[in-house]
Amino acid sequence: MNREELLQRITVDPTICFGKPCIRGHRIWVSLILDLLASGMSIEEILQQYPQLDEVDIRACIAYGAEMARERHLIVSAI
Repeated sequence: MNREELLQRITVDPTICFGKPCIRGHRIWVSLILDLLASGMSIEEILQQYPQLDEVDIRACIAYGAEMARERHLIVSAI
């Protein structure tokens, strides 16, 4: 599945979940999935916790995050 196909699995609707990017057909935020991955959860663990998702949904979240990183810059201070 190419990047464009993955991104089509993400929806942004101002009437659903306050307009936050969600996995198409679900009220699961992209940011939630990215946070779970960042915390060290594996794709398999996420799929066990959210059995309604497919691996391609997780990859779509990663692709969306990558796309947003190209558009915005975060200032991260050193600790």
